Amino acid sequence: MSDYLTDVRHYDAAADEAVVAKIVKHLGIALRNRDSSLVSCSDPEELARVRTNWVEKKLGLTDVAKADAAIESVCATMKDDRTKSRVTFYYLTAKALGALGSI
Repeated sequence: MSDYLTDVRHYDAAADEAVVAKIVKHLGIALRNRDSSLVSCSDPEELARVRTNWVEKKLGLTDVAKADAAIESVCATMKDDRTKSRVTFYYLTAKALGALGSI
């Protein structure tokens, strides 16, 4: 858990540990596999999965344009990070959408 929190705090120094823990719990077994624990901004199918499974289903946002804009902004924020942690990506996406309280 501390590794995830450290990575999130690289982008948001005031990250809430409880919110990060909820994201880790939500992702569960997906974090055990290296490939599924990372997000690829160059893969449109991956970004569509993030929008569908995280933004729409978990956060409850149905505005596709707003969701895509948030995901795009997180990709830009994390562009220098070759291994984009799914936990960090989801946290930053929720933050960009103002939905950290919905987690």
